[in-house]
Amino acid sequence: MPENNPISMASRGASTRRASLFDKIWSDHAIAELDGDATLVAVDRVLLHERTGAIALRELNRSGREVADPRRAFCTMDHIVETLPGRTDATRVPGGQALIVETRSRAKASGIQLFDVGDAEQGIVHVISPELGIVLPGATLVCPDSHTCTQGALGALAWGIGSTEAEHALATGTLRMRKPKTLRVRITGRLHNGITAKDLSLVLISRHGAAGANGHVVEFAGDTVRDMDIEARLTLCNMATEFSAVTALIAPDEKTFEYLLHRRYAPQGELWERAVAYWRSLPSSEDARFDRDIEIQADHLAPMITWGTSPQHAVPVTGSVPQREDSGTTQEAYDRAIAYMDVRPDMPMSSLRIDAAFIGSCTNSRLPDLRRAAAILRGRQVASGVRAICVPGSTSVRRQAEAEGLNEIFLAAGFEWRESGCSMCFYAGGESFGHRERVVSSTNRNFESRQGPQTRTHIASPETVAASALAGHIADVRDYLR
Repeated sequence: MPENNPISMASRGASTRRASLFDKIWSDHAIAELDGDATLVAVDRVLLHERTGAIALRELNRSGREVADPRRAFCTMDHIVETLPGRTDATRVPGGQALIVETRSRAKASGIQLFDVGDAEQGIVHVISPELGIVLPGATLVCPDSHTCTQGALGALAWGIGSTEAEHALATGTLRMRKPKTLRVRITGRLHNGITAKDLSLVLISRHGAAGANGHVVEFAGDTVRDMDIEARLTLCNMATEFSAVTALIAPDEKTFEYLLHRRYAPQGELWERAVAYWRSLPSSEDARFDRDIEIQADHLAPMITWGTSPQHAVPVTGSVPQREDSGTTQEAYDRAIAYMDVRPDMPMSSLRIDAAFIGSCTNSRLPDLRRAAAILRGRQVASGVRAICVPGSTSVRRQAEAEGLNEIFLAAGFEWRESGCSMCFYAGGESFGHRERVVSSTNRNFESRQGPQTRTHIASPETVAASALAGHIADVRDYLR
């Protein structure tokens, strides 16, 4: 892969007048202008997982090509691995074990760093990459997964691709890409107790639609975002793909540098000082131009929950299922969502009893997420008849949570405590929730059958999931904080 990585670029002086964070990263990685308004872009990191990694590596081998620079490619087992304690390569996903075995074999043959089943650093790709300092400010990073935008929270240009594009990026360290438009989402004000980055995401998408950022790179800005810890920023950027954004970014700052310091793949020593000097030049200029702007005031927001089958179908937990004219959707889509979710207009969200609760996914499975949920659960019991599951986002998160005794709180409350992985964030033919069961979930998608055949999913923050598990119905977490 090319040598224009975030460290060697430190001397290039990327800052320019009227340039946004995205403009600066794009300029530093643009290699050549191509036909059809496309640009050849240098790729610093390629991430793979076992559901798509085996395919990309297999096709690369069949074409007679090799990974150009194995040091810049990483692979983990996360999507289809089992999360029950004592797991092996066996999985309930049809053909899943073969994919795991093939990914392992091809990653090792290619010299790629593999975080295997049982590895101390295994986990969901978008959780372990920040944990290990694989993603860095100013870098370009791709992965065959739509939630790669998560990692833009560290000031990187990170986006999801297909397996064929992953093959090309592995072989050449480049990708062909049309330059997207830019959208700044400025969030101001204080998030009150019980209101999280997940709630902010659902507010944004419900107000502006699931296609609201189509064709744009989103930059989240404003004092609310600056006040967030890195894990909350990761959640905010994670949901950008549900807003149809190409990706999302947040300008790196002192919190970013403190988070990355001494991470395994972050630069060390003199290289660290050079890297930070470059990273400080990345934030958008005061006079940066964006194609669009959106403003959100955070002071008076409530915990959010989805009522339908799109993340834009979201209302406050204290609210009701909207009438069609207030839903922001077509009559056909509204009628289908109402029928699938078995709800009716004006039905209070708190009246919906649940069968299951799930805390996990690349959206909300990091240590602060688990700490906040555990604080709600401490000394309380999950309602009778509710199946509750917690799946940490990485083995490292699981290990740290257990060191703090969080697992004991979850178990005492009646939750299952699992190994790390994507688990029941999505249904791929393996483990799932039951037919037409109603689940409140900290995941990012509430599509039809997303968590199992005909499963009805309501997405929310981990705190709302915990509160609802205790109540046995969709609940306002603030009732458990007073």
